[in-house]
Amino acid sequence: MDPTLKLCAFFLVLVGLVNGSFAENDFAQCESVVKRWTRTSLDEETTKEDKHMLRDLLFFLHVPRTGGRTYFHCFLKKLYPSYLECPRSYDKLRFDPSKPKCRLLVTHDDYSMTSKLPRERTSVVTILRDPVDRVFSTYEFSIEVAARFLVHPNLTSATKMALRLSSKTKGVSTLDIWPWKYLVPWMREDLFARRDARYSRGQNINESNDSYDMEDFAMPLQEYINDPVAVDVVHNGATFQVAGLTNNSYIAEAHEVRHCVQKYKTLGKYVLQVAKKRLDDMLYVGLTEEHRESATKFANVVGTQVISQLNAPKSSLETTDNTERSSFSNSDLDTIEHQNSTLNREGSEVTTSEGGEATESNMTVGELMDAYELCIANLRKAQSRRRIASLKRISPVNFTKEARLQVPEEVLHEIRSLNDLDLQLYEYARAIFNKQHKTSLLINEDSWDNFSSAYGLWRVVTLAITFVFFFFIFLLIVNARRRTWKVKK
Repeated sequence: MDPTLKLCAFFLVLVGLVNGSFAENDFAQCESVVKRWTRTSLDEETTKEDKHMLRDLLFFLHVPRTGGRTYFHCFLKKLYPSYLECPRSYDKLRFDPSKPKCRLLVTHDDYSMTSKLPRERTSVVTILRDPVDRVFSTYEFSIEVAARFLVHPNLTSATKMALRLSSKTKGVSTLDIWPWKYLVPWMREDLFARRDARYSRGQNINESNDSYDMEDFAMPLQEYINDPVAVDVVHNGATFQVAGLTNNSYIAEAHEVRHCVQKYKTLGKYVLQVAKKRLDDMLYVGLTEEHRESATKFANVVGTQVISQLNAPKSSLETTDNTERSSFSNSDLDTIEHQNSTLNREGSEVTTSEGGEATESNMTVGELMDAYELCIANLRKAQSRRRIASLKRISPVNFTKEARLQVPEEVLHEIRSLNDLDLQLYEYARAIFNKQHKTSLLINEDSWDNFSSAYGLWRVVTLAITFVFFFFIFLLIVNARRRTWKVKK
């Protein structure tokens, strides 16, 4: 063999060995990092005496596109007076330790938020959704919000207007909230680029009946799910959020751990272990697909306890120990003023009080559910109107349940593969939900049995009292007749 060829072959083998050695070392380092984080996270978990009891502070860990917004507006805002609601946090912790009555925190922050809260006094609740449906919904909402900016002639104008509105208002815009602060600008830029391309081509547009594959109008779903932005922010998002490992995390090593797991799928089991443990310790875990049962369970598990606390003579909601106050550090405060407005324009959807303020603290669970049903109906109408108005700007794109059925199985399989951790976590959450549902049914059956037994005993007592009463009346009548007979005689 030619000496030159031998030398090339030698170098190729050497490069292969070096790369192989580097890959092994990289995996070993990643494995060490992930295992160390897992041990630390599990050691930090404290076992509460009774996880079913509502603590002083309720942290609603809102996983995006799970229906959490309806719970906030239609349940929590009706349960908690506004003065008990903590300033919501989306990027940095804006938690005012000078407000001891703050007892409700609702944010898209991940579980790492609890590192800033008094854990022994905090109950966590969340809702999970089927991962495939959640990816669909995330894709649709990203485009829906971004399409609102198409009223502007170009991207520059839209961006400037958004910045101008943000600086002039005190509202919390969708563009300020994780993960939309990453996804919406990405889709906004893409929509303008595709619109400009359509205008430059004139009427030469590729026809398609699949709303999820209309590349002339919006980024196709398959392209979206494979983009690095979606890989980092969307896929396995629920698992990373419950584990506290999103790119919005307060944990210093979160970025390294997340990327190690994304790079080496076999390491995902460790993150899943932590996420499952945290679901186990939560006060409530709901499922988007089991809407009615989840809502009823929330009203009975969370709603009844909030009502009970608010009605207590000396409620724990009204007092906070000085030691507990010190759990919040002044260094955790953000200098940005807390935003709380109802502005909704130019693509910047902001948080509103569509559900209204809290109702009477002495409401019953039945009244709470009635208020919830009315509120959610109004909320859905408003959301539908916004969606229709937004999608008109990229017509013929129209996201519906029927349109989802046209998405090829190949794309669905890809979504499942990219969200393998979320699929496992969702099944675990479903098992928790079913177990709690069965337990509540058994409790109801026991309650009915106890009621039946008590009712049976009360029925016997009632009959006895009735018998004695009529016997007494009988004696009175007999005595009265005897007296009358004696008088006549």
